Amino acid sequence: MKLHLRRRKLVLGAALAMVGLFAGGYVLGSNRYGQPKTIIHVVEVQWRPGVTAAQKQQVLDGIRNMAAQIPGIENIWVKPARLEPRDFSTAFAIEFKDRAAADAYAESAAHDAFDKIYVPLRANSLSIQVTN
Repeated sequence: MKLHLRRRKLVLGAALAMVGLFAGGYVLGSNRYGQPKTIIHVVEVQWRPGVTAAQKQQVLDGIRNMAAQIPGIENIWVKPARLEPRDFSTAFAIEFKDRAAADAYAESAAHDAFDKIYVPLRANSLSIQVTN
């Protein structure tokens, strides 16, 4: 009788352990996401005819230079993964710490210097900012 009772406890313990492992795995594996308060500035670019690869690289280097100079820029992205409309060939994104940092970027001397290189080379651009 004692052996039979001990066996039931072992089976019950094993079942509870399996349920616990399953629940733990489910919780760890569940999709988690955040809604940060940063500002993401995304730009798609259509170049003027005749713009060279070196000029395009100069623009991307200008984004890197701005990121190093302007406080509040947290991250940049300079390689497009997919673009729509298809006749746009370059994209970049800049993540700002907050609205004040995005506003400071727009008014900064580093941004003005960047625009002097970038604006004459672009035929068209699409720009959006998103946040939570």
